Amino acid sequence: MKLLFIFGSLAAGKMTTGQELMKITDLRLFHNHMSIDFVNDIFGSEDGMNFGVVCKVRELIFKEFAKSDNYGMIFTYSMGFNKQSEWDNVNHIVDIFKQVNAEIYYVELIASQEIRLLRNSTKNRLLHKPSKRNIEKSNQDLIEWDITYRCVSNEGEITLDNYMKIDNSNHSPDVVAKMIKEEFKL
Repeated sequence: MKLLFIFGSLAAGKMTTGQELMKITDLRLFHNHMSIDFVNDIFGSEDGMNFGVVCKVRELIFKEFAKSDNYGMIFTYSMGFNKQSEWDNVNHIVDIFKQVNAEIYYVELIASQEIRLLRNSTKNRLLHKPSKRNIEKSNQDLIEWDITYRCVSNEGEITLDNYMKIDNSNHSPDVVAKMIKEEFKL
């Protein structure tokens, strides 16, 4: 069993890279918005009040997947590196998979805000993330996220095994996926 975290800021290309990795590996993709949009659809809103439900849904999926015979999972996560609660959440997920002796991998994707604002309205993103379809609000959220959170790790901050940081500003998702596959021999 393998768990591959792809983290970074909003619209850094996490889901799209995960989709490309699914095409060239046996990993399954669980992108962040699969649970967020699912819960928001049921509760009829997208405010922070539903986050506890989102976390419970994710935990159930992680626990059941970890017990399965699947090769592994890609999980995408918008990371605020300056928030301990973000690290606590990552560690909680990792602990679920460590209980089944899973191999854990971490990929940080980075790109400039200008590039991410362009990516924020791509056809693929809007197709798979209904809560991003209000482009004006989504762009505003991206800018506010960048102000509120430190979305890129500091040099030397991440000392985890099986970690790589990729500036994917000028790389297509399929090229980034191949880089990840080769680095981690997936």
